Amino acid sequence: MRHLLTALALTAPLALDAQRAPRPFRLEETTIADIHAAFTARQLTCRQLMQRYLDRIEAIDKRGPAINAIVVTNPQALATADSLDARFRRSGLTGPLHCVPVIVKDNYETKDLQTTAGSLALKGWLPRQDATMVARIRAAGAVVLAKSNMAEWAFSPYETVNSILPGYTRNPYALDRVTAGSSGGTAAAVADNEGAVGLGTDTGNSIRGPSAHQALVGIRSTMGLTSRAGVVPLSNSADIAGPMARMVADAVRVFNVVVGSDAEDPVTREADARREKDYNAFVVRGALKGARVGVLRQAYERPTTDSEVVRVFAAALDAMRAAGATIVDPAGIDSLSVVMRTTGGGCNPFKYDLERYLAARGANAPVKTVDEVLKSGAYHPLAQTRLQAAQAVTTPPEESAGCRSREAMRARLRVAVTALMDSLRLDALVYPTWSNPPRLIGDLNTPPGDNSQLFSPLTGFPAITVPMGYTRGVLPAGVTLLGRAWGEGTLIKLAYDFETVTHHRRPPTHQESATVGLETRR
Repeated sequence: MRHLLTALALTAPLALDAQRAPRPFRLEETTIADIHAAFTARQLTCRQLMQRYLDRIEAIDKRGPAINAIVVTNPQALATADSLDARFRRSGLTGPLHCVPVIVKDNYETKDLQTTAGSLALKGWLPRQDATMVARIRAAGAVVLAKSNMAEWAFSPYETVNSILPGYTRNPYALDRVTAGSSGGTAAAVADNEGAVGLGTDTGNSIRGPSAHQALVGIRSTMGLTSRAGVVPLSNSADIAGPMARMVADAVRVFNVVVGSDAEDPVTREADARREKDYNAFVVRGALKGARVGVLRQAYERPTTDSEVVRVFAAALDAMRAAGATIVDPAGIDSLSVVMRTTGGGCNPFKYDLERYLAARGANAPVKTVDEVLKSGAYHPLAQTRLQAAQAVTTPPEESAGCRSREAMRARLRVAVTALMDSLRLDALVYPTWSNPPRLIGDLNTPPGDNSQLFSPLTGFPAITVPMGYTRGVLPAGVTLLGRAWGEGTLIKLAYDFETVTHHRRPPTHQESATVGLETRR
């Protein structure tokens, strides 16, 4: 008995130590907080983290399921990690994004990695400096791990294919499905744990659509809160750059770093005065209790809306009600068609916005005009029609009757949305980010279901998409929260509370196809 008691006495401290020992670090579905906790516990070094992500990219992006989300990895990632490890040993975490591996869309300028916007016309181009957002995340300690695939020139909201990287980027939840566009590479890589977080751009859809298709959180800010300087433009009047992440808290950590005024982007002149001191302070529980959320049926109801998306959305509304929200259904804009009316023809600013951007790069720019791109033949066939249409435009956007009419319409819509929210005392408007599941790769005939092009881009108001469930058993669906101008804090609180009470995010399993076909369900 004495020997037994002695043995128990000796093993008891070991058992207690085992209980107190931190959990082993797991790469899949890790968060920024998890990464930093592992560094602090001396379980992990920055170099080890970078190597594990690089190994994963090699294993699943280039081989295995071959997601095809990454254009190029950063050859200096490990050296940067070594430098961060040395700094950590001296003084701890170097910033809020210390050693966070970031996947950056390939239309952000990176001075040490080629920037192509998905076009062979820009292959090999090394800009002279980083885009403002890239500079800001690096200053906060992040590592640009890789540049991600995108729809060429950000033209397509539906699929991620271009001339710089052969083949389509594949949806990791069902490998025969699209990622949406144009930030599909960032979305697929982050969803499949090839990086911790990502940066995308959103002109009409391209952060929120791919995020919804891959069970991610995507933030489109108020126009003017975040800088587009150093991002290849599609349309300066609507372009937004911002974060994509697996969890709300991680998206907000990145968002808090990148917001703010920038002399290189005049649209941000009010940002420092309008921004919240710390957006991380809005990552709190309980925001749905007492909130008033309006169902914006005008955003998603159409003859081809998928019945499973409607069912999943209804369950999301039920979850909000259960958490204490008042759901106002419907919440709509009277005479929306009148508000949306434009005259004077179309508005296609791409040629002028792009050529002014390239001219500002001077001799460093590899091409100067859309005409040069067309004559080079260095583009994917799917981009040809859009390039030709842009080249045919002969009036700058500021002189175009169609563009002026469009800007007047956007002003009316801002007034209408604000009036709607004020009249119903709403904290946010809500709708499915897409009305239909992800399509088969190469299928441009079944309904796309994109609900993101209208309200947020045209008003310039903020919107956040959060996972709301799955259709066909495996295909992610997202719910969008739309708010007032400069109202990101409220949206973050609501999105975080919804995420916390529903827990819809789950990692991909590299299923070859969805369990049921994508025929339209009514």
